[in-house]
Amino acid sequence: MKLLKEKIEKEGQVLSDTVLKVDSFLNHQIDPLLMKEIGDEFARRYSDQIITKVLTIESSGIAPSTFLGLTLGAPVVFARKRKSLTLTDNLYTSKVHSFTKNETNEISVSNKFITADDNVVIIDDFLANGEALKGLIDIANQAGATIVGAGIVIEKGFQEGGKVLREQGLRIESLANIKSLANGKVEFYD
Repeated sequence: MKLLKEKIEKEGQVLSDTVLKVDSFLNHQIDPLLMKEIGDEFARRYSDQIITKVLTIESSGIAPSTFLGLTLGAPVVFARKRKSLTLTDNLYTSKVHSFTKNETNEISVSNKFITADDNVVIIDDFLANGEALKGLIDIANQAGATIVGAGIVIEKGFQEGGKVLREQGLRIESLANIKSLANGKVEFYD
């Protein structure tokens, strides 16, 4: 996706060979025009599927998921990372380790929002080691939902997550796939 790649090159900050900061448009401040384009692009890429739910994880997956949900006319469900006084019973849960925060969280979704009748597309901001995606897959599987695939805004293709999950048969559509962050420069796969 040309617009996204240009935004990454212009506003992204390479903090190390493995960390890209995109807080000016995706992870802290949201560029709604870009998110609309992202939602439209995911809808185009999954136009061959019937999608009844969009599943993501808080917090940075919510914006692209919401715009996809708007385009599809499908509800967006996000897995919560923190325990809530109102979210205590009948939960699907999974453990997810965050590479950037170096912490493990238990994520959860109420069982009334995803069921065996759902065709789910999973959306996330980044794919590196694949831990968040694995947790969301686990939750969808607990519900008995059909997973039609995953949409990733930015994939770090130099890390193993995408490769491993594709080898397991998961359809992954990445809008920007990074080949390298070496020497402070973003290099994309074609």
